[in-house]
Formats: sequence, structure tokens, C-alpha cells
Amino acid sequence: MYIPKLYCEEDREKIVEFLRANNFPALVTYDGQLPIATHLPVEVREEENGALTILGHMSRANPQWKSFGEAEVLLIFQGAHTYISPRWYGHVNVPTWNYMMVHVYGKVRLVEGDELYALLSRLVNNHEEPVSYSLEGLPQDFVQKEMNGVAGFAVDVTRMDAGYKLSQNRNDADHENIIRELEGRGDENSTAVAKAMKGKGKMKDKKMLGGCFGRIRSAAT
Repeated sequence: MYIPKLYCEEDREKIVEFLRANNFPALVTYDGQLPIATHLPVEVREEENGALTILGHMSRANPQWKSFGEAEVLLIFQGAHTYISPRWYGHVNVPTWNYMMVHVYGKVRLVEGDELYALLSRLVNNHEEPVSYSLEGLPQDFVQKEMNGVAGFAVDVTRMDAGYKLSQNRNDADHENIIRELEGRGDENSTAVAKAMKGKGKMKDKKMLGGCFGRIRSAAT
């Protein structure tokens, strides 16, 4: 993903937090003729050595799992995004869009047997609050039958591209006015973008030339 340097997010901890908060990415693979994609709930696991793994599952009726192979796959995680009006600047300009986006690349493998059961159990437990429903509480022959219709997968992450376009190229007055206008809208996306903008600096001595590609690796080296 091309990202102007001004919009690169390079804080690995913040990126992992973003992945967990926006855990319904699109998984993109190539079947030899066309790119194919499925939106899926996933689990983000981080090992002590910093290695990241993205785990999920899809129906075996979905042919995408048959495209898993040696080639890297892409997971697209999208956060809040919204329209920015040129009326909010102190000068003539054009409309734009603010957003938060992370592309995750890695090697994919199938997950089966006990590893798949553990994955599905964790996914259920992570979303049941309080945990009154669990795989362990169901008839196990029923669970195994349902698992036969599932293709589990794990993506061992090799690199991540994170782009947060949050009006970092605007001067202080315009930056603060954009935040006020977004907060005034009141919708979820606008409010989330305004909050993220407060945590980002404005244009200082940064240059907008060039971009960053795959600058955040899965594990520390």
C-alpha cells in the first residue's frame, strides 16, 4: 500500500491495538486467475518474541480456502473514515477523506483438529459477555459435525503497512477547526476520526515527498 510519509503510522503497539479493535478484515488471495476476498472475524495473537498471527475461519463451501498456497495473502483492516469538507479550511481547497487503514501481509496455512477447536472456542468466548455460551457446553458430536464444514486458517504475519490520514498536512487553525466540525456531526465515524486527530501532530517540519512500504515488521529483529 502506498502511504505518503506524513501519514505513516510506525508505532507497532498502536497498530496491533488497531487490528484488535477492527477485527473484521477482508482476506484477499489469488486463485490463479482473479483476486478473491472474504470479510471475516479474526483473532490477533502476539507471541512473546513479537511474532504476530492472524487466525480465522470460513465455510468450506467458500472456495477461497482452496487458493491458499505459497504466495503471501493480504488482510485489509479498516478503521473509522469520513468526508472532510473544504469549507473547513481558511483558504480555497478541494474535498478530501480522512481514514485509518492497515494492510497485513503474511503466509497462510490451514488450521485443523484441536488447533481449530481451540481457535473457535476462543472466538466464541471473546464475544460472549458474560460467557454463558461456549463450545465446551454444547454436545461435542454436534460441534465436531459443525467443524467439518469449516476451514480454519492462520496467517503468519511478515509485514504491515499502516496509513492514518488525519489532516496532518494542515496548519493548527485548520486542524482544530476540522476536529470541531467532525465532533459537531455526531456520527460514529466522524467522532472517531476527530478523536484520532487529537492524538496526531499537525504539519511541522515533515516532508510529504515519498512514501513508506512494509515498514512495520511482524516481529522485532
